[in-house]
Amino acid sequence: MEKEELKEDLDKSKNLDTENNEQTSENNVPEDELKDKNLDTEKKEEEQLTPEKEIELLKDKLARTFAEMENQRRRFEKEKDDAYEYGGFSFAKETLNLLDNLERSKVALENDEGLKDTDALKQIIDHINIINNDMLSIFKKNNIEPIRSINEKLDPNLHQAMMEIEDDTKEAGTIVQEIQKGFMMKDRLLRPSLVGVSKKKSKKDQKNEVKDEKNQ
Repeated sequence: MEKEELKEDLDKSKNLDTENNEQTSENNVPEDELKDKNLDTEKKEEEQLTPEKEIELLKDKLARTFAEMENQRRRFEKEKDDAYEYGGFSFAKETLNLLDNLERSKVALENDEGLKDTDALKQIIDHINIINNDMLSIFKKNNIEPIRSINEKLDPNLHQAMMEIEDDTKEAGTIVQEIQKGFMMKDRLLRPSLVGVSKKKSKKDQKNEVKDEKNQ
């Protein structure tokens, strides 16, 4: 019995020694490394807690906030100005249909065989012209003006070419016919002018014309 108890005591003491050795080996970190780690931790904590650092961060946040507020203010100002300057843009665009209808009515009446050369037609055309001129005057007061087209060089920003017309008397690309009048509202395009532009006659056509002249 005594031998067995002695054996158990020896085993316990060995286990204790092993555990102690493991703990000492874990704790046997060089003192210099421990000091460096502690210093780094302390420095980081000091930097995070420094009032000057906090003030600097707050200043940066405030500067960013003010910059964002200023950008928003400018956007709102631009939207407000656009609403004031071009608030009637859609309405003006729709109103152009009235001018188109007046012009179509005028053409239709002038081509009516039953009304040609009558006083009634002359009076109606006069009334249509008065209404048309009044509308153009109202448009002008609201900075809406027709685009110049006839004899102008085709400008894709203002004109839309619908056809080409042979004309050697004009430089190619010159507007010789206006199908529908275009309009500007200040510096914005309400709608482009629909136009016909000149083009030079082909050599084949020119030769045929010369032959016809000789035959005559």
